[in-house]
Amino acid sequence: MFKSIQPNLLSFDIEWVPDPLAGEILHNIKHNPPQSYLDSFQALWKDAGADSETPQPYIKTALCQIVSIAGIFREGLGNNVNLKLISLPADPEDKDKWTEKHIISTFLKAVGTRKPQLVGYNSLNADVPIIVERSIIHGLHGFGFAQRPEKPWEGVDYFSAHNDYNIDLAPILGKWANTPKLTEIASLSGIPGKIDVSGESVAKLWLDDKLKEIVNYNEFDAFTTHLLWARMAHFADLLSDAQYEKEQMLVRNLLESEINEGREHLKRFVNEWDRLSEIIKQRN
Repeated sequence: MFKSIQPNLLSFDIEWVPDPLAGEILHNIKHNPPQSYLDSFQALWKDAGADSETPQPYIKTALCQIVSIAGIFREGLGNNVNLKLISLPADPEDKDKWTEKHIISTFLKAVGTRKPQLVGYNSLNADVPIIVERSIIHGLHGFGFAQRPEKPWEGVDYFSAHNDYNIDLAPILGKWANTPKLTEIASLSGIPGKIDVSGESVAKLWLDDKLKEIVNYNEFDAFTTHLLWARMAHFADLLSDAQYEKEQMLVRNLLESEINEGREHLKRFVNEWDRLSEIIKQRN
């Protein structure tokens, strides 16, 4: 269990798809979009052991490209807390912002500057490694993300298991096959899990140039991760009963504010939250 809540905290989630360039370089797939991108995907899936039961097996993250990063940025402590929704690309309609290099660079600069406590789900095994791997592939500067103190307790260290700056909720909740999926543990806790889209759908959405839908889905997971973090922080006595209730209210207020700003897809998250809350009330 994590031991602290830092003044800056980012509950985040990343979406990625097979990298067409990996298909071209490793499997000699010639690119004449859009069919060749699908050919690259299928070649990479086949190499990872695809079959009729698992047509999209897990591919090494180094062979994938990041297409979206979303997070809930939490600033402050105690009774003075503010939440903000962060989405990359910030404008899915602007194709210049679609590039993986732009998405990663923006993330690295923000995290390297603010040094937030990172919170994810399976982030130690997947999200943080893919950031590092794809940054190296693009030859990017780390902008402070990879800086490490002489001793883990002397500062921010995203690569140490001995401090609380890189919190992965998944291994706290289970080990190996006993680890619940995010949607499972969240839904049973009254928190919305997967809505309409699943991870397996992201590749098709990307092939169809539906990046906005991917960003929307990514934002759902960011909200889910943050609400689960708050529930676990409450369990760990890091949030009192009153603070936990306030954290949920802050998330609800953020959702309503974003909906008022035009992010109407978030209404589905609110509706699902209300539906699950009613079910949980009946159980209790």
